[in-house]
Amino acid sequence: MHNTRHTTTGQRPRLTLVVPCFNEALGLAAFFDRLMLVLAQLPDYAHEIICIDDGSTDDTYAQLEWHAQRNPHITLVELSRNFGKENALTAGLDLADGDAVIPIDADLQHPPELILDMVKLWEQGADMVLAKRKTRNDTGKLQRWLTQGFYRLHNQLAECHIPADVGDFRLMDRQVVHSLQQLTERTRFMKGLYAWVGYKQVTIEFDVEPRRHGQSSFNARKLFQLALDGIVGFSTVPLYVWVGFGSVIAALSLVYGLWIVLSTLLFGISVPGYASILTAVLFLGGIQLIGIGVLGQYIGRTYKETKKRPIYLVRRLHRHTPSEITTP
Repeated sequence: MHNTRHTTTGQRPRLTLVVPCFNEALGLAAFFDRLMLVLAQLPDYAHEIICIDDGSTDDTYAQLEWHAQRNPHITLVELSRNFGKENALTAGLDLADGDAVIPIDADLQHPPELILDMVKLWEQGADMVLAKRKTRNDTGKLQRWLTQGFYRLHNQLAECHIPADVGDFRLMDRQVVHSLQQLTERTRFMKGLYAWVGYKQVTIEFDVEPRRHGQSSFNARKLFQLALDGIVGFSTVPLYVWVGFGSVIAALSLVYGLWIVLSTLLFGISVPGYASILTAVLFLGGIQLIGIGVLGQYIGRTYKETKKRPIYLVRRLHRHTPSEITTP
């Protein structure tokens, strides 16, 4: 491969892989076997594999430690508790110092073989190479419908568009990673942050492989919260929507009130009774509660930011010294 990129060290270009792990003990051996076969096909590149144990409850850390003892290219990070995938990714990106950085899942649903194509496109000048899944046949119809609806809604409301069906699996140039490291908000929505920084992007497609071990830690509640973070974190349109909606309700209420007064004066029609009043009160009360909830999301995010708590805490960090790392 002909590398047109400048390296940060003046030596061989360096790839850093960021691997967040949560209860992945059963699949780590297969993951490293396939990954190392791919990296062996890139002899012109030095590499580092940063594995982040995000508070696993199985023996993920022990398995990672075993592999790290036998592979000096593996850096092992143990967080003090489960902070969530977005924060674990942030921990890995903060430590990444490669000329190109690739976040990848350890469950092999992200095929390591795609790294070869990513590197070629990076060498040709792309700052970010996005991996887009071809289909969502591995998910249920309801989840596919909700996911598509989220992308449409987010891209209509947010200041920056996120590409549909593109996750964390991508290659990023050192300059992109440096830009991401400057974004210090506590509530992380990485897909939005990737889109916000911009840079020259190209996309390649891949087939999602079935998960071989365990199950996804993302349940309906976590997915809903992630979607909410994506919209609230990158758009203030919901606030304007409720201002407009409240103005319309107020105008309609005024018109309806005038109609009742005129009808009573001109036609002697009695004022409607308790049923209509109760309906109006409950309707407006529901609207007010929803509006307060939307406002509360923004206030809550502001509250989190003002506390300035760390995005993550590291319990242990094991990184081999340069003298321990040999050419693969």
